[in-house]
Amino acid sequence: MKQLTGNEIRELFISYFRTQGHMVEPSAPLVPIDDDSLLWINSGVATLKKYFDGRVIPDNPKIVNAQKAIRTNDIENVGFTARHHTFFEMLGNFSIGDYFKEGAIKYAWDFLTNSEWIGFDEDLLYVTIHPEDEDAYDIWRNVIGLSPERIIRIEGNFWDIGEGPCGPNSEIFYDRGPEFEFDTPAEEMYPGGENERYLEIWNLVFSEFNHNKDGSYTPLPKKNIDTGMGLERMASITQEVPTNFDTDLFTPILSRIETVSGRKYGQSEDTDVAFKVISDHIRTVSFAVADGALPSNEGRGYVLRRLIRRAVRFSKELDIERAFMYELADPVAEVMHGFYPNVTERLSFIRDVIRKEEERFLATLDEGIQIYEQVREKAKAGGGVISGHDAFRLYDTYGFPYELTKEYAENDGLEVDEEGFVEEMKQQRERARNARKAGESMQVQSETLAGLTAQSEFTGYHSLRESGRLLYIVQDDQAVDSATEGTVELIFDRTPFYATSGGQVADKGRISNEEAELQVESVYRAPNGQNVHVARIESGTVKSGETFTLDVLKDSRDFITKNHTATHLLHQALKDVLGDHVNQAGSLVEKERLRFDFSHLEGLSDDEIERIETIVNEKIYSNMNVEISEMPIGQAKEKGAMALFGEKYGDVVRVVDIDQYSVELCGGIHVRNTGEIGLFKIVSETGIGAGVRRIEAVTSRYAVNLYKEKEATLASISGRLKVRENQVEKRVDSLLDENRSLQQKIKELQASRQDEKLADVTGDIKEIGGVPVLSKEVPADDAKELRATMDRIKSRAQDAIIALGAVNDGKVSLVVTVPKELTDRFKAGEIMKGMASTVEGKGGGRPDMAQGGGTAPENITNALQFVEDYIKSSQ
Repeated sequence: MKQLTGNEIRELFISYFRTQGHMVEPSAPLVPIDDDSLLWINSGVATLKKYFDGRVIPDNPKIVNAQKAIRTNDIENVGFTARHHTFFEMLGNFSIGDYFKEGAIKYAWDFLTNSEWIGFDEDLLYVTIHPEDEDAYDIWRNVIGLSPERIIRIEGNFWDIGEGPCGPNSEIFYDRGPEFEFDTPAEEMYPGGENERYLEIWNLVFSEFNHNKDGSYTPLPKKNIDTGMGLERMASITQEVPTNFDTDLFTPILSRIETVSGRKYGQSEDTDVAFKVISDHIRTVSFAVADGALPSNEGRGYVLRRLIRRAVRFSKELDIERAFMYELADPVAEVMHGFYPNVTERLSFIRDVIRKEEERFLATLDEGIQIYEQVREKAKAGGGVISGHDAFRLYDTYGFPYELTKEYAENDGLEVDEEGFVEEMKQQRERARNARKAGESMQVQSETLAGLTAQSEFTGYHSLRESGRLLYIVQDDQAVDSATEGTVELIFDRTPFYATSGGQVADKGRISNEEAELQVESVYRAPNGQNVHVARIESGTVKSGETFTLDVLKDSRDFITKNHTATHLLHQALKDVLGDHVNQAGSLVEKERLRFDFSHLEGLSDDEIERIETIVNEKIYSNMNVEISEMPIGQAKEKGAMALFGEKYGDVVRVVDIDQYSVELCGGIHVRNTGEIGLFKIVSETGIGAGVRRIEAVTSRYAVNLYKEKEATLASISGRLKVRENQVEKRVDSLLDENRSLQQKIKELQASRQDEKLADVTGDIKEIGGVPVLSKEVPADDAKELRATMDRIKSRAQDAIIALGAVNDGKVSLVVTVPKELTDRFKAGEIMKGMASTVEGKGGGRPDMAQGGGTAPENITNALQFVEDYIKSSQ
């Protein structure tokens, strides 16, 4: 067996299958493209679903890839086991209707045992199969020559993630020897059991059935092969180290952590856990940020925030008290640079994002401690146990690590319901697993479109009208020779109609001949690459083989092309103003507008929006030529071309060059000169998710119409204000000044009225066990005014516990304050919870101040009485 680095294993794998005629599929971004069902790319096959379910026919049915992936469903195991990771690489070879079981098994065996490649000792390899898969057994036994005792039948060897392709699988295991049998029950000591001796290194999935909507299984029209080999695990075997973390994929990161912490990896089990957690999580975060994800409170951003906080939590085990994780992005980039250069290219931005998130967490850790304190007081009042629900809520909602909750609880003489916490975690994993199953599920294969192989030429780059012969008619997923009514799907030998792609919507228009008239409603790409026209028959009979005239609606096409070229200008202007970290995260190019989504941490200021808009318009006014050419992808990259979101590129690419200002790979349709766009106007800038912003804009006629609407609005305002348009701003400022003056007078009058009502408030203070208490209903229009009233009363009675309530519109507002010197005996938060529950509401806060409300105003007297009862019972 060869001693191989992680990078060498990856290169060997890809090289082997390239020599076997496989097409190399580039590693896709971790943020899924055109697939809302997945949070992350979580497997090697996740990016190839379109091939497996037949939506797209690949250029080559034999595919190989090295795909980066993220899975966080078992995050709590990371650091405590030898092989759990949140970020990992899957090496896979795939066959889309080409070779099947025998081919896949032969390839795997040859790669693993041939001395030119991995060179494993054949006697150390075992395989598992599904009990009913006799074909796989015969191949392993008679073709490969394995003895029966090295072929283990396991019931669970069936890959099925819901609707779509599925089938039995065969796993390959490597025997690391008896020295790895430690702490393993005898009944688990076999390939496929829970042990460290026999490691699964490769999974071969034989995708041969459709899992149908009704739960039935039928043979696939085209059988597929999906395999997966974990790079990290293979590295641990070839480098003969006990865990994945001891491989060269991790050791440079561990070394940097040693430098930062002054601790040594491998000297203590407890600190080793921290080393492993941090080294795993920094890989995940670095790659995710490089691919456009950013920390936030939702979705992918929440996952990143949670990983960073978990790593910071474990850094305390290494006595690291400062932001440091951002420094670890450097060794991640160094290790992975050869195959993943984008981490190095975006290293400065990655470091900045991680550093800011670390510092934010360290600064807000105190806030998490305050939330813990509320949970602590609840536990003290309820038997000395922090419930599993509360511990999970602290962890899941507030990012407060469970280990901290447990540590603090022990210091406070409390226990944590660990079983309850584990159950909550289990339920969360089940929810994630169910969501993941639904997301990974593919579409059921359709043989109809996949079988239509005659080629269709797209002529729409240069024409809006074309004469085309009708090759295929599809209706209700069946190929037919003719149709007389309803909606049909048509493929012609030539067409000027653009199919929805790269954010640009499909063309609209008409198809006709002497026999029939049709209205084109949409156009999409068929599995074999032809443009499919979804058209409604308006009259006559549509027959295959006949010639039709295809007319694209010119008005619609003209404005779509203006918006598409404007989108390219906007993309570059965003980079000019905000920085090179801006990456496209989606786009929509329609007749009336354009929409552009991009990665950026913060909302844009008015000044930034104005600068971006000005740059785009300057480029339009400059009448820049738009040159479109085809060239090898290597030459395009040398030219500095950017790839547009969601596009897949072959060896020869189409480059849209706007006078060297914007150079992008794009299959869309564009103007010949930027002057054709006329005018560009940003309509809105909003956030749509974790670190993703959206700009909507209009051009040409629609931008002019927008300005006309603004002019009409201005004219209306000036008329109502009875001033000229150029005097509107001055008049509005004058009215605002008058309004502020009147508001101030109102506030003064209200304060005076309140002061009169509260003049004798000290007379309502009661002494309860030596503690001054004021519990009173007062007039207040809302919670804000109630707090203002509280401030006035506190200025007169600073040593009293004060609880106020107000009723408005059938709702109750409540506020409580406790002098700081009394908070060791009485907690405002606890008082508020009792008051709020009495009025059928909720509330909470700090020990010295809390607020809340409810929907039962008839119980406000009881709520205020609760305060006095609480003081009495607490003494």
